[in-house]
Amino acid sequence: MSSPKKASIEVGARIRVEIEKVAHGGHFIARHEGAVIFVRHAIPGESVEIEVTSVGASFNRADVVEVMTPSADRVTAPCRYAHRLGCGGCDFQHISPARQRELKSEVISEQFSRIAKMEITVEVEEVSAPLGWRTRCSAHSTKSGALGFYQARSHKVTPVDDCRILVPEMKFAELAQRGVKGDQRLEISISNTGERTIATANSRDESPMRLSDGPDIAHYRVGEKVFNVSQKSFWQSHKDAPRVLSEVVIEFSELQPGDHVLDLYGGVGLFAAAIAPLVGEEGSVDIVEGSKAATADASSNFADNSNVTVITADVAKAITRFTQADVIVLDPPREGAGKEVMENCARIAPRAIIYVACDPAALARDTAYLRDYGYTLEKIRAFDLFPMTHHIECVARFVANKVS
Repeated sequence: MSSPKKASIEVGARIRVEIEKVAHGGHFIARHEGAVIFVRHAIPGESVEIEVTSVGASFNRADVVEVMTPSADRVTAPCRYAHRLGCGGCDFQHISPARQRELKSEVISEQFSRIAKMEITVEVEEVSAPLGWRTRCSAHSTKSGALGFYQARSHKVTPVDDCRILVPEMKFAELAQRGVKGDQRLEISISNTGERTIATANSRDESPMRLSDGPDIAHYRVGEKVFNVSQKSFWQSHKDAPRVLSEVVIEFSELQPGDHVLDLYGGVGLFAAAIAPLVGEEGSVDIVEGSKAATADASSNFADNSNVTVITADVAKAITRFTQADVIVLDPPREGAGKEVMENCARIAPRAIIYVACDPAALARDTAYLRDYGYTLEKIRAFDLFPMTHHIECVARFVANKVS
């Protein structure tokens, strides 16, 4: 018996559909005559008209162009550039903040169900107001020097006169009014001690970023610790993320004096700074990080800590050299740690593995790997550290399976 014929959908076609549910990546699922469509700027339960933007063998993409039956959770976006032909940064501004967090919870549950074959429910916790939280951004300039951001899935720059999710101290509106050199990539950051840094590069080639304004090393305070963070090093973008994540990592780690802790993908040492005092001089922390800029910062940040060692190396290679650790903390990039790293974490046999993740799909995949190697997800918390966007931060605690 032949399978049902799927609809023939063309780019530019306008179709009326019902929005079913949220999907990973900030899209919403709709169907038309058997074809799956990932829709931007929708909300589950809405009846909308969409315009198809791309077609593929397994799914298609589209944008909402008109809302026929709006959700009760639909709101007016606080930023006038948050629309389908505008800035591609904030894809959830049309949704009430409370509903944004509910949808993110649904995404986590769906990813764990689909990828890890686990049924979990986790509340995405509110951390701050939905605007004025971001301390770092990547911007671009048009050929004429207007400052702005890329449109969604495009290299076309939308000029903006201000960005509502950036902290006011960054003074983005002043930069936009002043203008910049044409065809530039810009990385702009401001520390919580008030140091603004701007690095630039030509957007038409692969030239490296060069510092054009501000200090090469900025200073960030978390509790009593002041971190040196160079322009090339990673630092959390939400103003409250370093404090919140450090507190949860410590809560989940259940550290004891004398513990040996592996801090994988440890960056400039954010978590190591919270861990080191708790394990004491009789304990130790090994930071493993691939970025030379970050480990240079970490070395200066822990110059006076005899119980902290900084290792510049690829985590997947370096972890094979470790044979023991009481606790492993890892904060991998968006693609996650992967099978090899998870296997070695289990081989080392720590009493707990604390995983900080910015992508629930990667976390679900690595959770399945850890389960295969004898570790169980004991608890998980999720945080809305990227309000107005689809992104989510999770912290998970894994423990070895009990042997009867």
